[in-house]
Amino acid sequence: MEMRYHGLIGPLAAMIMPYLLFEYVRGNSTLDVKLDVPTGHFYIVSSVAILAAVIAVAVGIAGTRLRNIKVLFLSLSFLSLASSFAVHGLSTPNFLLHATHLPGVAAPLSVILATCWLGLSSLPSDHPWVGAISKYEKLLLPVWTSLAMVMGTLAMVYPDLVNFITLNSHPMNWVVSVTVTLVNGFVMLRYYRSYLYSRFPLQLSIVYSSGWLIVSQWIMVLGETWRISWWMYHFLLLASVIGMLFGLIRQYAESASLVGAVRALYTTDPVERITNCLSPSIKALMIATEKKDLYTAGHNFRVTLYALQLAEELRLRPDQLRAVAQGTIIHDVGKINIPDAILNKPGKLTPEERTLIEQHPVKGYEMARTLGFMKEELGIIRSHHERWDGRGYPDRLQGEQIPLMARIVAVADVYDALTSNRSYRRAMTHAEAITFLIDNKGSHFDPVCVEAWVQVCGRNPSLYPYPSHLTNEETTQFVLAPMAKAGG
Repeated sequence: MEMRYHGLIGPLAAMIMPYLLFEYVRGNSTLDVKLDVPTGHFYIVSSVAILAAVIAVAVGIAGTRLRNIKVLFLSLSFLSLASSFAVHGLSTPNFLLHATHLPGVAAPLSVILATCWLGLSSLPSDHPWVGAISKYEKLLLPVWTSLAMVMGTLAMVYPDLVNFITLNSHPMNWVVSVTVTLVNGFVMLRYYRSYLYSRFPLQLSIVYSSGWLIVSQWIMVLGETWRISWWMYHFLLLASVIGMLFGLIRQYAESASLVGAVRALYTTDPVERITNCLSPSIKALMIATEKKDLYTAGHNFRVTLYALQLAEELRLRPDQLRAVAQGTIIHDVGKINIPDAILNKPGKLTPEERTLIEQHPVKGYEMARTLGFMKEELGIIRSHHERWDGRGYPDRLQGEQIPLMARIVAVADVYDALTSNRSYRRAMTHAEAITFLIDNKGSHFDPVCVEAWVQVCGRNPSLYPYPSHLTNEETTQFVLAPMAKAGG
Protein backbone atom coordinates (compact mmCIF):
# COMPACT_ATOMS: atom_id res chain seq x y z
CA MET A 1 0.00 0.00 0.00
CA GLU A 2 1.38 3.44 -0.97
CA MET A 3 2.20 5.83 1.84
CA ARG A 4 -0.54 8.22 0.77
CA TYR A 5 -3.09 5.50 1.55
CA HIS A 6 -1.82 4.86 5.06
CA GLY A 7 -4.78 6.88 6.35
CA LEU A 8 -7.08 4.06 5.22
CA ILE A 9 -5.79 2.01 8.16
CA GLY A 10 -8.41 3.62 10.43
CA PRO A 11 -11.43 2.87 8.20
CA LEU A 12 -10.18 -0.65 7.45
CA ALA A 13 -9.69 -1.31 11.17
CA ALA A 14 -13.22 0.00 11.80
CA MET A 15 -14.45 -2.67 9.36
CA ILE A 16 -12.23 -5.56 10.37
CA MET A 17 -12.66 -5.30 14.15
CA PRO A 18 -16.47 -5.58 14.17
CA TYR A 19 -16.32 -8.45 11.70
CA LEU A 20 -13.72 -10.32 13.77
CA LEU A 21 -15.87 -9.74 16.85
CA PHE A 22 -18.85 -11.14 14.95
CA GLU A 23 -16.90 -14.26 13.96
CA TYR A 24 -15.59 -14.72 17.49
CA VAL A 25 -19.06 -14.49 19.03
CA ARG A 26 -20.63 -16.64 16.29
CA GLY A 27 -18.04 -19.33 16.88
CA ASN A 28 -18.61 -19.37 20.64
CA SER A 29 -21.92 -21.03 21.52
CA THR A 30 -21.67 -19.76 25.09
CA LEU A 31 -21.61 -16.15 23.95
CA ASP A 32 -23.84 -16.40 20.88
CA VAL A 33 -27.05 -17.02 22.75
CA LYS A 34 -30.47 -16.16 21.36
CA LEU A 35 -31.72 -12.74 22.39
CA ASP A 36 -35.31 -12.97 21.24
CA VAL A 37 -36.63 -9.55 22.27
CA PRO A 38 -38.99 -8.29 19.56
CA THR A 39 -40.15 -5.38 21.71
CA GLY A 40 -36.61 -4.03 22.05
CA HIS A 41 -35.96 -4.67 18.36
CA PHE A 42 -39.12 -2.78 17.44
CA TYR A 43 -38.45 0.32 19.54
CA ILE A 44 -34.70 0.61 19.02
CA VAL A 45 -34.62 0.05 15.27
CA SER A 46 -37.82 1.91 14.37
CA SER A 47 -37.28 5.04 16.46
CA VAL A 48 -33.66 5.60 15.48
CA ALA A 49 -34.30 4.81 11.80
CA ILE A 50 -37.26 7.20 11.60
CA LEU A 51 -35.25 9.93 13.32
CA ALA A 52 -32.40 9.38 10.88
CA ALA A 53 -34.85 9.64 7.97
CA VAL A 54 -36.09 12.99 9.23
CA ILE A 55 -32.52 14.27 9.57
CA ALA A 56 -31.65 12.93 6.11
CA VAL A 57 -34.52 14.96 4.62
CA ALA A 58 -33.19 18.08 6.34
CA VAL A 59 -29.73 17.32 4.94
CA GLY A 60 -31.23 16.95 1.47
CA ILE A 61 -32.83 20.37 1.72
CA ALA A 62 -29.46 21.78 2.78
CA GLY A 63 -27.77 20.01 -0.14
CA THR A 64 -30.19 21.61 -2.59
CA ARG A 65 -29.55 25.03 -1.08
CA LEU A 66 -25.79 24.56 -1.11
CA ARG A 67 -25.90 23.52 -4.79
CA ASN A 68 -23.94 20.35 -4.11
CA ILE A 69 -25.28 17.26 -5.85
CA LYS A 70 -23.13 14.94 -3.71
CA VAL A 71 -24.79 16.14 -0.51
CA LEU A 72 -28.21 15.57 -2.08
CA PHE A 73 -27.24 12.04 -3.16
CA LEU A 74 -25.91 11.34 0.33
CA SER A 75 -29.19 12.49 1.80
CA LEU A 76 -31.11 10.15 -0.52
CA SER A 77 -28.72 7.32 0.34
CA PHE A 78 -29.27 7.53 4.04
CA LEU A 79 -32.95 8.40 3.67
CA SER A 80 -33.26 5.09 1.79
CA LEU A 81 -31.30 3.25 4.46
CA ALA A 82 -33.29 4.78 7.30
CA SER A 83 -36.75 4.38 5.75
CA SER A 84 -36.22 0.75 4.70
CA PHE A 85 -34.64 -0.05 8.05
CA ALA A 86 -37.65 1.53 9.75
CA VAL A 87 -39.87 -0.95 7.88
CA HIS A 88 -37.53 -3.69 9.11
CA GLY A 89 -38.17 -2.54 12.67
CA LEU A 90 -41.89 -1.93 12.31
CA SER A 91 -42.38 -5.40 10.79
CA THR A 92 -40.77 -7.13 13.77
CA PRO A 93 -42.47 -10.57 13.93
CA ASN A 94 -45.48 -10.88 16.20
CA PHE A 95 -45.48 -7.23 17.19
CA LEU A 96 -47.46 -5.10 14.74
CA LEU A 97 -47.47 -7.90 12.18
CA HIS A 98 -47.41 -11.68 12.33
CA ALA A 99 -44.26 -13.46 11.18
CA THR A 100 -43.74 -12.43 7.54
CA HIS A 101 -41.09 -12.34 4.86
CA LEU A 102 -40.93 -8.54 5.12
CA PRO A 103 -38.18 -8.05 7.78
CA GLY A 104 -35.80 -10.29 5.84
CA VAL A 105 -36.38 -8.24 2.68
CA ALA A 106 -36.37 -4.75 4.22
CA ALA A 107 -32.95 -5.11 5.86
CA PRO A 108 -30.89 -6.00 2.74
CA LEU A 109 -33.00 -3.62 0.64
CA SER A 110 -31.98 -0.77 2.94
CA VAL A 111 -28.31 -1.53 2.28
CA ILE A 112 -28.82 -1.95 -1.48
CA LEU A 113 -30.64 1.37 -1.90
CA ALA A 114 -28.15 3.21 0.28
CA THR A 115 -25.29 1.71 -1.74
CA CYS A 116 -26.82 2.77 -5.07
CA TRP A 117 -27.09 6.43 -4.03
CA LEU A 118 -23.66 6.34 -2.42
CA GLY A 119 -22.23 5.00 -5.65
CA LEU A 120 -23.80 7.90 -7.57
CA SER A 121 -22.47 10.39 -5.03
CA SER A 122 -18.92 9.11 -5.58
CA LEU A 123 -19.02 9.80 -9.33
CA PRO A 124 -17.77 13.13 -10.72
CA SER A 125 -20.58 15.68 -10.96
CA ASP A 126 -20.16 15.87 -14.75
CA HIS A 127 -20.61 12.10 -15.18
CA PRO A 128 -23.44 11.36 -17.69
CA TRP A 129 -25.48 9.47 -15.09
CA VAL A 130 -25.14 12.27 -12.56
CA GLY A 131 -25.88 14.89 -15.21
CA ALA A 132 -29.07 13.08 -16.28
CA ILE A 133 -30.34 12.81 -12.70
CA SER A 134 -29.27 16.37 -11.83
CA LYS A 135 -31.82 17.71 -14.31
CA TYR A 136 -34.45 16.73 -11.77
CA GLU A 137 -32.50 18.02 -8.77
CA LYS A 138 -35.42 19.87 -7.16
CA LEU A 139 -37.76 16.90 -7.57
CA LEU A 140 -35.40 14.22 -6.27
CA LEU A 141 -35.91 14.76 -2.55
CA PRO A 142 -39.72 15.20 -2.47
CA VAL A 143 -40.34 12.42 -5.00
CA TRP A 144 -37.99 9.92 -3.34
CA THR A 145 -39.32 10.77 0.12
CA SER A 146 -42.91 10.32 -1.05
CA LEU A 147 -42.03 7.07 -2.80
CA ALA A 148 -40.32 5.72 0.33
CA MET A 149 -43.36 6.57 2.45
CA VAL A 150 -45.83 5.05 -0.01
CA MET A 151 -43.82 1.87 -0.52
CA GLY A 152 -43.20 1.50 3.19
CA THR A 153 -46.89 1.92 3.98
CA LEU A 154 -47.91 -0.57 1.28
CA ALA A 155 -45.38 -3.08 2.60
CA MET A 156 -46.76 -2.78 6.13
CA VAL A 157 -50.40 -3.05 5.01
CA TYR A 158 -49.79 -5.82 2.49
CA PRO A 159 -46.62 -7.62 3.67
CA ASP A 160 -47.25 -10.63 1.43
CA LEU A 161 -46.55 -8.46 -1.62
CA VAL A 162 -42.81 -8.94 -1.07
CA ASN A 163 -42.90 -12.72 -0.86
CA PHE A 164 -41.47 -13.04 -4.37
CA ILE A 165 -38.33 -11.04 -3.42
CA THR A 166 -35.47 -13.38 -2.48
CA LEU A 167 -32.83 -10.93 -1.30
CA ASN A 168 -32.23 -12.93 1.87
CA SER A 169 -32.11 -16.35 0.21
CA HIS A 170 -29.24 -18.23 -1.46
CA PRO A 171 -27.79 -17.46 -3.99
CA MET A 172 -29.26 -13.95 -4.28
CA ASN A 173 -28.00 -12.93 -0.83
CA TRP A 174 -24.42 -13.71 -1.93
CA VAL A 175 -24.83 -11.78 -5.19
CA VAL A 176 -26.13 -8.81 -3.22
CA SER A 177 -23.29 -9.05 -0.70
CA VAL A 178 -20.57 -9.13 -3.37
CA THR A 179 -22.20 -6.19 -5.21
CA VAL A 180 -22.52 -4.15 -2.02
CA THR A 181 -18.86 -4.88 -1.21
CA LEU A 182 -17.58 -3.86 -4.64
CA VAL A 183 -19.65 -0.66 -4.90
CA ASN A 184 -18.92 0.49 -1.37
CA GLY A 185 -15.26 -0.37 -1.80
CA PHE A 186 -15.24 1.90 -4.86
CA VAL A 187 -17.03 4.60 -2.84
CA MET A 188 -14.47 4.34 -0.03
CA LEU A 189 -11.56 4.68 -2.44
CA ARG A 190 -13.09 7.63 -4.31
CA TYR A 191 -13.97 9.57 -1.18
CA TYR A 192 -10.65 8.86 0.45
CA ARG A 193 -8.80 10.18 -2.60
CA SER A 194 -10.89 13.35 -2.43
CA TYR A 195 -10.21 13.59 1.30
CA LEU A 196 -6.47 13.53 0.67
CA TYR A 197 -6.88 16.78 -1.27
CA SER A 198 -9.59 18.71 0.57
CA ARG A 199 -9.59 17.22 4.10
CA PHE A 200 -13.35 17.70 4.39
CA PRO A 201 -14.80 15.86 7.44
CA LEU A 202 -17.78 14.66 5.43
CA GLN A 203 -15.58 12.71 3.02
CA LEU A 204 -13.84 10.78 5.79
CA SER A 205 -17.18 10.06 7.48
CA ILE A 206 -18.47 8.52 4.25
CA VAL A 207 -15.39 6.30 4.05
CA TYR A 208 -16.22 4.90 7.49
CA SER A 209 -19.95 4.66 6.81
CA SER A 210 -19.44 2.77 3.54
CA GLY A 211 -17.17 0.30 5.30
CA TRP A 212 -19.80 -0.37 7.95
CA LEU A 213 -22.39 -0.98 5.25
CA ILE A 214 -20.16 -3.72 3.83
CA VAL A 215 -19.71 -5.43 7.20
CA SER A 216 -23.42 -5.08 8.01
CA GLN A 217 -24.37 -6.85 4.79
CA TRP A 218 -22.08 -9.81 5.46
CA ILE A 219 -23.23 -10.18 9.07
CA MET A 220 -26.80 -10.05 7.82
CA VAL A 221 -26.10 -12.98 5.49
CA LEU A 222 -23.93 -15.07 7.83
CA GLY A 223 -25.67 -14.44 11.15
CA GLU A 224 -28.52 -16.44 12.64
CA THR A 225 -31.65 -14.48 13.48
CA TRP A 226 -31.97 -13.28 17.10
CA ARG A 227 -28.53 -14.46 18.15
CA ILE A 228 -26.12 -11.95 19.71
CA SER A 229 -23.88 -12.00 16.62
CA TRP A 230 -26.90 -11.25 14.41
CA TRP A 231 -27.78 -8.14 16.43
CA MET A 232 -24.42 -6.58 15.56
CA TYR A 233 -25.42 -5.55 12.05
CA HIS A 234 -28.28 -3.44 13.41
CA PHE A 235 -25.88 -1.32 15.41
CA LEU A 236 -23.43 -1.08 12.50
CA LEU A 237 -26.16 0.22 10.20
CA LEU A 238 -27.16 2.78 12.79
CA ALA A 239 -23.49 3.69 13.24
CA SER A 240 -23.26 4.19 9.48
CA VAL A 241 -26.14 6.67 9.53
CA ILE A 242 -24.86 8.48 12.60
CA GLY A 243 -21.32 8.63 11.18
CA MET A 244 -22.49 10.27 7.97
CA LEU A 245 -24.67 12.75 9.85
CA PHE A 246 -21.80 13.59 12.18
CA GLY A 247 -19.60 14.37 9.19
CA LEU A 248 -22.28 16.57 7.67
CA ILE A 249 -22.74 18.46 10.92
CA ARG A 250 -18.99 19.03 11.23
CA GLN A 251 -18.67 20.21 7.67
CA TYR A 252 -21.77 22.36 7.43
CA ALA A 253 -22.03 23.72 10.97
CA GLU A 254 -20.75 27.05 9.67
CA SER A 255 -23.36 27.27 6.91
CA ALA A 256 -25.68 30.22 6.80
CA SER A 257 -29.35 29.64 7.45
CA LEU A 258 -31.79 29.39 4.57
CA VAL A 259 -33.15 32.81 5.49
CA GLY A 260 -29.61 34.19 5.49
CA ALA A 261 -28.92 32.66 2.10
CA VAL A 262 -32.00 34.27 0.54
CA ARG A 263 -31.20 37.56 2.22
CA ALA A 264 -27.68 37.40 0.82
CA LEU A 265 -28.99 37.52 -2.73
CA TYR A 266 -30.76 40.81 -2.15
CA THR A 267 -28.59 42.63 0.37
CA THR A 268 -27.07 45.89 -0.81
CA ASP A 269 -23.73 45.20 0.87
CA PRO A 270 -21.46 43.73 -1.84
CA VAL A 271 -19.23 41.66 0.45
CA GLU A 272 -22.11 40.31 2.53
CA ARG A 273 -24.08 39.15 -0.49
CA ILE A 274 -21.17 36.94 -1.56
CA THR A 275 -19.89 35.60 1.75
CA ASN A 276 -23.38 34.76 3.07
CA CYS A 277 -24.19 32.41 0.23
CA LEU A 278 -20.95 30.44 -0.03
CA SER A 279 -20.85 26.79 0.99
CA PRO A 280 -18.06 25.53 3.27
CA SER A 281 -16.54 23.66 0.30
CA ILE A 282 -16.21 26.94 -1.57
CA LYS A 283 -14.74 28.71 1.46
CA ALA A 284 -12.17 25.95 1.92
CA LEU A 285 -11.01 26.40 -1.68
CA MET A 286 -10.92 30.17 -1.18
CA ILE A 287 -8.62 29.69 1.79
CA ALA A 288 -6.34 27.45 -0.27
CA THR A 289 -6.23 30.14 -2.96
CA GLU A 290 -5.48 32.90 -0.46
CA LYS A 291 -2.57 30.93 0.98
CA LYS A 292 -1.18 30.61 -2.52
CA ASP A 293 -1.50 34.22 -3.64
CA LEU A 294 -3.32 37.12 -1.96
CA TYR A 295 -3.69 38.92 -5.29
CA THR A 296 -5.51 35.92 -6.77
CA ALA A 297 -7.86 35.78 -3.76
CA GLY A 298 -8.67 39.49 -4.05
CA HIS A 299 -9.04 39.20 -7.82
CA ASN A 300 -11.51 36.32 -7.48
CA PHE A 301 -13.54 38.33 -4.99
CA ARG A 302 -13.65 41.44 -7.18
CA VAL A 303 -14.56 39.43 -10.28
CA THR A 304 -17.42 37.86 -8.33
CA LEU A 305 -18.73 41.29 -7.36
CA TYR A 306 -18.66 42.37 -11.00
CA ALA A 307 -20.12 39.11 -12.32
CA LEU A 308 -23.08 39.30 -9.94
CA GLN A 309 -23.89 42.83 -11.10
CA LEU A 310 -23.65 41.74 -14.72
CA ALA A 311 -25.75 38.60 -14.10
CA GLU A 312 -28.47 40.69 -12.46
CA GLU A 313 -28.43 43.04 -15.44
CA LEU A 314 -29.04 40.00 -17.66
CA ARG A 315 -31.94 38.99 -15.34
CA LEU A 316 -30.62 35.65 -14.18
CA ARG A 317 -32.73 33.84 -11.60
CA PRO A 318 -31.75 33.79 -7.88
CA ASP A 319 -30.51 30.19 -8.11
CA GLN A 320 -28.40 31.19 -11.11
CA LEU A 321 -26.99 34.14 -9.15
CA ARG A 322 -25.91 31.71 -6.45
CA ALA A 323 -24.19 29.58 -9.10
CA VAL A 324 -22.43 32.68 -10.45
CA ALA A 325 -21.21 33.58 -6.96
CA GLN A 326 -19.97 30.09 -6.10
CA GLY A 327 -18.36 29.39 -9.46
CA THR A 328 -16.72 32.79 -9.92
CA ILE A 329 -15.19 33.06 -6.46
CA ILE A 330 -13.05 29.99 -7.24
CA HIS A 331 -12.77 30.35 -11.01
CA ASP A 332 -8.96 30.52 -10.77
CA VAL A 333 -8.55 27.75 -8.19
CA GLY A 334 -6.58 25.74 -10.76
CA LYS A 335 -3.71 28.20 -10.33
CA ILE A 336 -2.94 26.77 -6.89
CA ASN A 337 -0.32 24.41 -8.33
CA ILE A 338 1.28 26.90 -10.73
CA PRO A 339 4.63 28.27 -9.48
CA ASP A 340 4.57 31.88 -8.27
CA ALA A 341 7.50 32.70 -10.54
CA ILE A 342 5.31 31.98 -13.57
CA LEU A 343 2.14 33.61 -12.23
CA ASN A 344 3.95 36.88 -11.47
CA LYS A 345 6.59 36.83 -14.20
CA PRO A 346 7.18 40.44 -15.33
CA GLY A 347 8.35 39.53 -18.83
CA LYS A 348 6.89 37.52 -21.68
CA LEU A 349 6.03 33.91 -20.92
CA THR A 350 7.79 31.11 -22.76
CA PRO A 351 5.61 28.72 -24.81
CA GLU A 352 6.03 26.10 -22.07
CA GLU A 353 4.99 28.56 -19.35
CA ARG A 354 2.02 29.71 -21.42
CA THR A 355 0.92 26.09 -21.83
CA LEU A 356 1.16 25.57 -18.07
CA ILE A 357 -0.90 28.69 -17.37
CA GLU A 358 -3.55 27.62 -19.87
CA GLN A 359 -4.01 24.34 -18.00
CA HIS A 360 -5.46 26.08 -14.92
CA PRO A 361 -9.12 26.00 -16.06
CA VAL A 362 -8.92 22.23 -16.54
CA LYS A 363 -7.02 21.74 -13.27
CA GLY A 364 -9.62 23.75 -11.39
CA TYR A 365 -12.43 21.90 -13.15
CA GLU A 366 -10.96 18.53 -12.15
CA MET A 367 -10.76 19.65 -8.51
CA ALA A 368 -14.34 20.95 -8.44
CA ARG A 369 -15.96 18.03 -10.26
CA THR A 370 -14.77 15.58 -7.59
CA LEU A 371 -16.27 17.75 -4.85
CA GLY A 372 -19.83 17.72 -6.21
CA PHE A 373 -20.14 21.18 -7.73
CA MET A 374 -23.01 21.59 -10.15
CA LYS A 375 -22.83 21.92 -13.93
CA GLU A 376 -23.11 25.73 -13.92
CA GLU A 377 -20.20 26.24 -11.52
CA LEU A 378 -18.10 23.73 -13.44
CA GLY A 379 -18.84 25.61 -16.66
CA ILE A 380 -17.56 28.85 -15.15
CA ILE A 381 -14.35 27.27 -13.91
CA ARG A 382 -13.55 25.46 -17.15
CA SER A 383 -14.73 27.96 -19.77
CA HIS A 384 -14.05 31.48 -18.45
CA HIS A 385 -11.06 31.80 -20.83
CA GLU A 386 -12.96 30.75 -23.94
CA ARG A 387 -13.39 33.44 -26.61
CA TRP A 388 -16.48 34.33 -28.60
CA ASP A 389 -14.55 33.74 -31.85
CA GLY A 390 -13.40 30.26 -30.77
CA ARG A 391 -9.75 31.17 -30.20
CA GLY A 392 -9.81 30.76 -26.43
CA TYR A 393 -8.88 27.80 -24.24
CA PRO A 394 -9.03 25.01 -23.15
CA ASP A 395 -11.75 23.66 -25.50
CA ARG A 396 -11.86 26.26 -28.31
CA LEU A 397 -15.60 26.77 -27.79
CA GLN A 398 -17.27 29.39 -29.96
CA GLY A 399 -20.21 31.75 -29.49
CA GLU A 400 -23.13 30.29 -27.58
CA GLN A 401 -21.29 26.99 -27.18
CA ILE A 402 -19.66 28.79 -24.25
CA PRO A 403 -21.88 28.59 -21.13
CA LEU A 404 -23.62 31.92 -20.46
CA MET A 405 -22.19 32.20 -16.95
CA ALA A 406 -18.67 31.67 -18.30
CA ARG A 407 -19.27 34.45 -20.85
CA ILE A 408 -20.36 36.73 -18.01
CA VAL A 409 -17.28 35.88 -15.97
CA ALA A 410 -15.00 36.41 -18.98
CA VAL A 411 -16.05 40.07 -19.15
CA ALA A 412 -15.76 40.59 -15.38
CA ASP A 413 -12.43 38.72 -15.25
CA VAL A 414 -10.73 40.75 -17.99
CA TYR A 415 -12.16 44.03 -16.70
CA ASP A 416 -10.68 43.43 -13.25
CA ALA A 417 -7.35 42.26 -14.67
CA LEU A 418 -7.10 45.44 -16.78
CA THR A 419 -7.97 47.77 -13.88
CA SER A 420 -5.65 46.09 -11.33
CA ASN A 421 -2.01 46.98 -10.71
CA ARG A 422 0.42 44.12 -11.23
CA SER A 423 4.17 43.89 -10.83
CA TYR A 424 4.64 43.84 -14.60
CA ARG A 425 2.23 46.63 -15.70
CA ARG A 426 0.16 49.55 -14.47
CA ALA A 427 -3.61 49.42 -14.18
CA MET A 428 -5.82 50.89 -16.89
CA THR A 429 -8.41 53.49 -16.02
CA HIS A 430 -12.06 52.52 -16.08
CA ALA A 431 -12.54 54.34 -19.40
CA GLU A 432 -9.58 52.56 -20.98
CA ALA A 433 -10.82 49.16 -19.82
CA ILE A 434 -14.34 49.82 -21.14
CA THR A 435 -12.87 50.85 -24.50
CA PHE A 436 -10.91 47.60 -24.60
CA LEU A 437 -14.03 45.55 -23.90
CA ILE A 438 -16.03 47.36 -26.58
CA ASP A 439 -13.24 47.02 -29.14
CA ASN A 440 -13.12 43.27 -28.52
CA LYS A 441 -16.82 42.44 -28.35
CA GLY A 442 -17.76 39.93 -31.01
CA SER A 443 -14.21 38.59 -31.08
CA HIS A 444 -13.09 37.98 -27.50
CA PHE A 445 -16.36 38.70 -25.66
CA ASP A 446 -20.07 38.04 -26.02
CA PRO A 447 -21.44 41.37 -27.35
CA VAL A 448 -24.54 41.10 -25.15
CA CYS A 449 -22.45 40.73 -22.00
CA VAL A 450 -20.22 43.69 -22.92
CA GLU A 451 -23.21 45.93 -23.63
CA ALA A 452 -24.82 44.89 -20.35
CA TRP A 453 -21.62 45.75 -18.44
CA VAL A 454 -21.40 49.14 -20.14
CA GLN A 455 -25.01 49.83 -19.15
CA VAL A 456 -24.39 48.76 -15.54
CA CYS A 457 -21.36 51.04 -15.19
CA GLY A 458 -23.09 53.93 -16.96
CA ARG A 459 -26.14 53.70 -14.73
CA ASN A 460 -24.13 53.27 -11.53
CA PRO A 461 -20.73 55.03 -11.70
CA SER A 462 -20.04 54.07 -8.07
CA LEU A 463 -19.95 50.37 -9.00
CA TYR A 464 -16.45 50.02 -10.36
CA PRO A 465 -14.45 51.96 -7.70
CA TYR A 466 -15.64 50.03 -4.66
CA PRO A 467 -13.91 46.68 -5.14
CA SER A 468 -10.49 48.31 -4.80
CA HIS A 469 -11.17 49.25 -1.19
CA LEU A 470 -13.53 46.42 -0.28
CA THR A 471 -11.30 43.57 -1.43
CA ASN A 472 -7.82 44.63 -0.42
CA GLU A 473 -5.61 42.05 1.28
CA GLU A 474 -6.77 42.92 4.80
CA THR A 475 -10.45 42.67 3.87
CA THR A 476 -9.97 39.35 2.10
CA GLN A 477 -8.12 37.90 5.07
CA PHE A 478 -10.80 39.21 7.42
CA VAL A 479 -13.57 37.54 5.43
CA LEU A 480 -11.82 34.17 5.20
CA ALA A 481 -10.06 34.03 8.58
CA PRO A 482 -13.07 32.70 10.61
CA MET A 483 -13.45 29.78 8.22
CA ALA A 484 -9.76 29.03 8.27
CA LYS A 485 -9.76 29.01 12.05
CA ALA A 486 -12.79 26.73 12.15
CA GLY A 487 -11.10 24.34 9.76
CA GLY A 488 -8.06 24.07 12.02
